Amino acid sequence: MLRPLLIPGLLCAALGAEAQERRPSHCIAIADAAPGLEYVQLASFREPVAEFSVRISYIDHAMFLIQTPGGLSAVTDYTGFIGATDFAPTVATMNNAHGTHWTATPDPGIAHVLEGWAVGGNAREYHLDLGEMLVRNVHTDVRSGIGGVRPDGNSIFIFEVEGLCIGHLGHLHHYPDAAQLAAIGRLDVVMAAVDGGTTLELPVMIRLLKRLKSSVVIPMHWFSGHTLETFLAGMADEFEIRRDMPNAIEVSLRTLPARPTVIPLRPEYLIETE
Repeated sequence: MLRPLLIPGLLCAALGAEAQERRPSHCIAIADAAPGLEYVQLASFREPVAEFSVRISYIDHAMFLIQTPGGLSAVTDYTGFIGATDFAPTVATMNNAHGTHWTATPDPGIAHVLEGWAVGGNAREYHLDLGEMLVRNVHTDVRSGIGGVRPDGNSIFIFEVEGLCIGHLGHLHHYPDAAQLAAIGRLDVVMAAVDGGTTLELPVMIRLLKRLKSSVVIPMHWFSGHTLETFLAGMADEFEIRRDMPNAIEVSLRTLPARPTVIPLRPEYLIETE
């Protein structure tokens, strides 16, 4: 974490956190399972989601829309504006390391607004079970001021849907420690900030993503084509790179790529087509 170097006793305590009792999560329970299956499909956000699948649409910056076959939905790092639509997701997650990752005035139609930062030194632990979707979080620290640290200022939100584990790393500022990695568990799909400046340094982010070995990596928080290409070049030795840049994908356990794949998506605000 973004804290002073752990002394041996503290390191043992962090590693020991892996053994603590956790509420049920299939992402953790079968973290060593590695389905070697096939591909993803393109779809638009108003169409029904295929059975056993999840749709992920890139809205902007760090905002993604995640949709289930039964009609549940979540928007990540929600800023208050998702496009020219009256659509309100079931869940909105937010982080406040920067103003482009949250809003103080979320749409009142959103049933569950999950603020990912600690308040008054108290971390917020979420385990929101909606039946078809489980949303949980793992806290990380963020930089604060010149050389400062704000403990638990960011949440990695994890969405468990249709047997898939989908992680959004948020405004990640440091390499997760052993206890945090254990709490994250297996991620089939991960959204990762690749700007290399305001978030985690790019070589460190690439090292983390290679450690996670997710089947699908979706880059976010890139500010130019050059930034994105630098990230893709750093991943190309171990990951397939998909170049068609759709706005959205549908993915299931059955259609996960056989080799870990980076799939850049084209950001696009939601818009009604009729």
